[in-house]
Amino acid sequence: MNFSIIKASFPIDIDTYDEVKTLCEEAGKVDGCNYNALMNLRESSELYTNGFFILAYDDVLNQLVGVASAIDVMGLNTFEWSLVVSPMYRQIGIGTALFKVLHEGLYDREAEGELALVHENSTYGRKFLERFGFKYSFSEATFEASAEVINLEEHIHIRQYSEQDKNALVRIFSETFGDLREESLDLIEHNTTTEGSIMWIAELKGKVVGTMTTTKEGEVQWVTALAVHPEVQGQGIGTALLNWSRDFALRHGEKFVMLDVEIENERALAVYEKAGYLKSTQIDYFVYSSENV
Repeated sequence: MNFSIIKASFPIDIDTYDEVKTLCEEAGKVDGCNYNALMNLRESSELYTNGFFILAYDDVLNQLVGVASAIDVMGLNTFEWSLVVSPMYRQIGIGTALFKVLHEGLYDREAEGELALVHENSTYGRKFLERFGFKYSFSEATFEASAEVINLEEHIHIRQYSEQDKNALVRIFSETFGDLREESLDLIEHNTTTEGSIMWIAELKGKVVGTMTTTKEGEVQWVTALAVHPEVQGQGIGTALLNWSRDFALRHGEKFVMLDVEIENERALAVYEKAGYLKSTQIDYFVYSSENV
């Protein structure tokens, strides 16, 4: 077999997008994984996204048989990457070739760090990473709930963010996440200026006590930056915000609400499950360790 390997920087063209999507869906059916999300398919076609694909083609069939994806999610020149090979072409070295060319690309971009991602069910992916000196670091799960009418708590008032809420949110983010003031201000700026995003405020007895941001992506409203001041945690404010997101999604034509959370965050998991959210997938993150080589 003859193979060609090429690099394609984001945003990619529509033909490459369709090829990668087809490969992800075919491999996903076999592996029981959602490779579209893992390979950053949506982000790959967006302007100003810092990332690239490494594409492996069967020259005889002119068919895409493997792809590696790397993306600088936070804009800090630290890349998250993953790869997938067509089930019919595994165990013949394509994954290793993609891995090597991917790291050449990271070197060319002077990447300052990397995280390797695999689906929780991918035993082969885990063994592949360990063979190249990567060790498990943490896991992040995606939870989802259907959009539907929810009976909302009357004593908890939820409304859109206004400029007068800024200082209260800075305090909440500091107390909840340990963020510096500058970090909180950057988060507020991002979540209030990004197209499709709405930052929400939860009030209890007229006082700002919680927040979340919803972002529309197709038929999904994604929930991020969910935070409740520690002084009022356990009083149903997080659940009220999550219920609001489901009701809001239904009223605006979306079918699902989704969010990501580290699986070690047991308190958050309990809140999500109480609000009717169920785990749909889990991604395991690996970091390089020279001790493993």
